[in-house]
Amino acid sequence: MATLDRTEFPGPNRINHVAMSVPADLLDELGRADLVAFFGEVFGWHELPTMTADRKRLIFSLFSYDRFLFLIADDPPMACPPELPGDHFGVQVDHLDELETMVARAEAFRERDARVEIHPYEVEDHGVLKLHNVYVRFLLPMSIEVQYFELVGT
Repeated sequence: MATLDRTEFPGPNRINHVAMSVPADLLDELGRADLVAFFGEVFGWHELPTMTADRKRLIFSLFSYDRFLFLIADDPPMACPPELPGDHFGVQVDHLDELETMVARAEAFRERDARVEIHPYEVEDHGVLKLHNVYVRFLLPMSIEVQYFELVGT
């Protein structure tokens, strides 16, 4: 197996967006309102209203113009296994209390809307690193894994 020559890559690349197709009905006025409420309250994401097209497109800004969640209507829409954690994408927080706050917000939202799914909070102990994580899903085919990386002994 050949080794990767890191000098060929001048800097790190990074994921800047996630795109998924959803049913057009989810992107109607009511569906968008549900999505905007949940992702705003739980994750702090904001709709980019100038990019919204009824029953066609909804884009969330993830705290920056260059990081976003892109939802597009398609038939058939994306399909993922129904069990959590299943297919997912991850977001990382810098502090454990941020993860705990997101979990509390998701649980509070679930009290009002039973469509919120939460996979139990877990901690994977890898010795020098503990990975705290929880999976959350609301109306989208993919769940979101929220992660906090705890370096042990630092």
